[in-house]
Amino acid sequence: MTATQQPSTKQDILHYLAKQGQVSAQALAEHFGISPQAIRRHLKDLTDEGLVEHEAMQVGMGRPNYLYRLSREGRDRLPERYDEFAVSLLTTLAETVGPDQMGSILRKQWEQKALEYRKQVGAGTLQERVMRLVDLRKAEGYMAEWHFVEPEDGAEPQFIITEYNCAISHIAESFPSVCGHELEMFEMALGDCRVQRTHWLANGEHRCGYLIQAQ
Repeated sequence: MTATQQPSTKQDILHYLAKQGQVSAQALAEHFGISPQAIRRHLKDLTDEGLVEHEAMQVGMGRPNYLYRLSREGRDRLPERYDEFAVSLLTTLAETVGPDQMGSILRKQWEQKALEYRKQVGAGTLQERVMRLVDLRKAEGYMAEWHFVEPEDGAEPQFIITEYNCAISHIAESFPSVCGHELEMFEMALGDCRVQRTHWLANGEHRCGYLIQAQ
């Protein structure tokens, strides 16, 4: 493998770990079609850079098997985020206006964002609207995708939106209510649906998940 290929492979490893949560070196080698030795070199470099961390899983009496996952710094290396200034600005604003007024300001912000989404998502079937919303989230730096959920007989169609990173994670850590309003924001953006959270990065999981159901 040439030196020019390595940065791309390392970035691909970071993206794959973001989606899978934690993976063995052997599984990574099989997925990328390269030797376990080459994968381990990449993992060592990424670990030395603080982007990947690992833990030993003992199976039987042999050598432990290591599972690799993204560190916080590794998640920060995913699609670029521009939230540091926003965190500073919101912190100053919170100190100035107080918590109650701050809550009102954040609520108004997500309502405006939901209306922007709704205008851009437009009309069409729920599936078409979900597809457009995911495209909008991708454009904002989210590693987002959607999946169709096979409904039971006579049931309305359901969809899953999955986001493997948070483009505003620093903001969410300082102001958790930003995440709390996402369900309402998605419901308003998509219209005529109910949104439930299935997974949450803020709870230590490796992705955020939303179940979308037609009303």
